[in-house]
Amino acid sequence: MMQKFILFFSVCFLLHGEIFSQSNTLSQQYIEKYKELAITEMIRTGVPAAITLAQGILESGNGQSELALRSNNHFGIKCKLEWKKEKVYHDDDEANECFRSYPTVEDSYRDHSDFLKNRPNYAFLFAIPPTDYAGWCKGLKKAGYATSPAYPKMLMDVINRNHLQDFTLLALQRMEGN
Repeated sequence: MMQKFILFFSVCFLLHGEIFSQSNTLSQQYIEKYKELAITEMIRTGVPAAITLAQGILESGNGQSELALRSNNHFGIKCKLEWKKEKVYHDDDEANECFRSYPTVEDSYRDHSDFLKNRPNYAFLFAIPPTDYAGWCKGLKKAGYATSPAYPKMLMDVINRNHLQDFTLLALQRMEGN
């Protein structure tokens, strides 16, 4: 009986490790593919690269979500009234909500940065140092970016697990070099 018990927990542990490993591998692939975009956007607008990458990973399921695959929307940005470009409808907080659709992932990254930089409810974020990712994570929730109360913690976990702060620091180095 004890052997069956140990075998059961061993299999569960291995399966959990395999699932985590696959998710971590997808995150690493996502980071490798989009890190330069996040750095470029930080230099252009001031949105920390760590924040951009963490939101991209979280909101798009490492680029594998239906919304990301169908519409290149890596940040879950909804249409809003001013959006006059392509749209896609997707179930989120409510059924059949309107989301922005982009020709390329690069367009999604650019719009995400512009969305944060140009909307008044996010203006206070730019007074937070770009290296204070915890402040940015909490601020995004406070400004209404996400509905989940756990959103700041989820972002911080993604940043810490994947060492995303390194990309913010790299962007700052490049900014000083100019």
